[in-house]
Amino acid sequence: MSRRTVLATGLALGATTLVPAVRAQTVIKVAGIHASPVENAWNSRLHEAMLDAAKEGLIEYVFSEGVSGTDYARAMREYAEQGNQLIVGESYAVEAEARQVAADYPDTAFLMGSSGGPSGDNFGTFGTWNHEAAYLTGMLAGAMTKSNVVGSVGAIPIPEVNMLINAFNLGAKEVNPEVKTLVAFIGTFFDPPKAREAGLAQIDSGADILFGERIGTADAAKERGIKSVGSLIDYTPRYPDTVFANAMWYFRPLLNAALADVAAGTPVGKNYTPTSLMKDGGNDIVYVPDAAPAEAVAAMEAKRTAIKAGQFEVPINMDEPA
Repeated sequence: MSRRTVLATGLALGATTLVPAVRAQTVIKVAGIHASPVENAWNSRLHEAMLDAAKEGLIEYVFSEGVSGTDYARAMREYAEQGNQLIVGESYAVEAEARQVAADYPDTAFLMGSSGGPSGDNFGTFGTWNHEAAYLTGMLAGAMTKSNVVGSVGAIPIPEVNMLINAFNLGAKEVNPEVKTLVAFIGTFFDPPKAREAGLAQIDSGADILFGERIGTADAAKERGIKSVGSLIDYTPRYPDTVFANAMWYFRPLLNAALADVAAGTPVGKNYTPTSLMKDGGNDIVYVPDAAPAEAVAAMEAKRTAIKAGQFEVPINMDEPA
């Protein structure tokens, strides 16, 4: 487990003139606990949002990465004992233990990625809802596939991952009812070589476009000369000739909502997931405009406008995709 500290900009420089006095007094101490390295796509979203908030002088941020399930509850307790006001992390592998820690530290706020609901007044939860963007990338993929086979490589079939892949598949089938969808899970949240192998297997089964819910999928697509879709972060700069669209997710709206509650003394024991919706800036599609046929892009953009306006709701299906 590695541990690092990032101070709010003005405090780190020791120059109070850089942060107004009133604002400096409201700086919130935040700790991030990452089960995977912070370069993992999902964790990088949380990490980037908290780094930005620290640079803006809103929070003082410390974090640990690569924290195993057996150490997770201990890390939560240590950060609570150190006086952190908000602890951000993930409780997927330690749901019961995480809730017990929160119950033991009622004056500390917790915001955790979770498949379960909130607990008490101080244990808030969130899911990764970039399913709207995934649906839109699926629309482009369904229009672009030549083999009528698209594949998806996911981590573990938890509800949030299932929802994302189901949305991608649904978008592809909306524009191409004949498309066949392949799905593989690698059994862990961070293993790029394993995701690459799963992607190669899907290509061998006929897929000519891959949806990479996990890092490593685009490596398989690049190796075999086919197209790929990224998730959570923008992979196109890293794979300019391979990744043509990305289902982006932005943690900052969720973080802002939790910070506002902490600052106001409002209980954080709530579900912050809806803040991930496209209308709130929590997710969106980023794509290469000329990668797909113009009519496919136009249809996708029309659907995107409808989603933002509340005129179309992407179905939420958390069942394990077949």
